[in-house]
Amino acid sequence: MNNDSIILSVDKQIEIRFSEVDMMGVVWHGSYAKYLEDAREAFGAKYGLSYTKYIVEYTFAPIVELNISYKRPLKYGMRPFVRITYRPTDAAKIIFDYEIINPDDGEVYLKATSVQVFMDRYYNLLWESPAFYNDWKRQMGLL
Repeated sequence: MNNDSIILSVDKQIEIRFSEVDMMGVVWHGSYAKYLEDAREAFGAKYGLSYTKYIVEYTFAPIVELNISYKRPLKYGMRPFVRITYRPTDAAKIIFDYEIINPDDGEVYLKATSVQVFMDRYYNLLWESPAFYNDWKRQMGLL
């Protein structure tokens, strides 16, 4: 049973670098996936669900779905933050929602969702969540 009243969220500040913008001076669409990755790493560091944990448990969690809705263009030199929020589910997957927000005016520049599934070390899809993930959910009060 999920406890939807528990919100696990992290804000990760990013800095838009020159190498991430296109010839129009706005962030190239492919760079946004890197910002979301940075947010997932920050989430893992804060809540004890780091990529190292997956490696130690011989489990992979590839992204199988990434939906991005671009609201406004980010530009070189901006310092927005990515807000990543864990979305509880009973299914054997991890779902995160994201927003990229300009701290100067609170404007939302992007909304996104990612879905990750679990695979064992032999690249077999796991139809049930691994034990370490269920243990983590219990520690977070989600089970």
